[in-house]
Amino acid sequence: MKVAIVAQWDNDRTARLAGDIRERLVAEDVTVWVDAATAADLDVPGHAVSTFHMADLVISIGGDGTFLFAAHGAGTTPILGVNLGEVGFLNAVNPEDAVDAVLREVRRFREDGDLPTRSMPRLRADLGGRTLPPAVNEVVVQGARRGHGGGATLEVRIDGSRYAGGRADGVLVATPTGSTAYNLSENGPLIHPGVSGFVVTQMADAEGRPPLVVHRDTTVTVAVESAPEAVVVVDGRVREPVEPPAEVTVAIADDPVRMAGPASDFFEALGKLD
Repeated sequence: MKVAIVAQWDNDRTARLAGDIRERLVAEDVTVWVDAATAADLDVPGHAVSTFHMADLVISIGGDGTFLFAAHGAGTTPILGVNLGEVGFLNAVNPEDAVDAVLREVRRFREDGDLPTRSMPRLRADLGGRTLPPAVNEVVVQGARRGHGGGATLEVRIDGSRYAGGRADGVLVATPTGSTAYNLSENGPLIHPGVSGFVVTQMADAEGRPPLVVHRDTTVTVAVESAPEAVVVVDGRVREPVEPPAEVTVAIADDPVRMAGPASDFFEALGKLD
């Protein structure tokens, strides 16, 4: 079995925990990969996170941002999230329980050849034949910058029907997981993880359309009609410039994130929001 570990960078606590987990796994005759930055702290060989889809299990140690980083490299490999002592939406395992939780998943894999997982949808953004890496949280279509003098003239269509249009900073399309992140800061609604859908939120739009929750099979089309520049942003990590006029389609991706281990308590995690 091969287990890959991603730990929050520049954090002594996560590096120590990654080292403890690695040692226990090696003792269990498990092949262990560690992300390059953490591996440097531990003085062991490092691996690129982009290769972690080749592992059987990925361990994310840190906050939800670390989980997102791990998910971009994990593909459909199951991810087990370990938090830093605070309840997160994606990291359910406490540090003191981490080693036992990981060993439990290793035993399950060795017994069954697979792991029980929960699926979490990703979003796919297509730009005229180009497909961006899938988003766990959100896809944002916006002008080159936010605020006065920025933005773009946009039109939003839901399965071909016009929903909104006019001047706006941008349009944000978020999964239920992403509803608690950037979407929430733009006054978008919270979506319970059990809801089969996603949300379309206008960002500082002149028309004043409210956010819209749509079914998971919906296709959202965002046409950038006029702007000096525009950009599509995936999970705050991938930025793809587009030249207006341009059209971006957003829909549920084929492959979800697969989450291993216990689930977070959604309402308990809400209590941790600032």
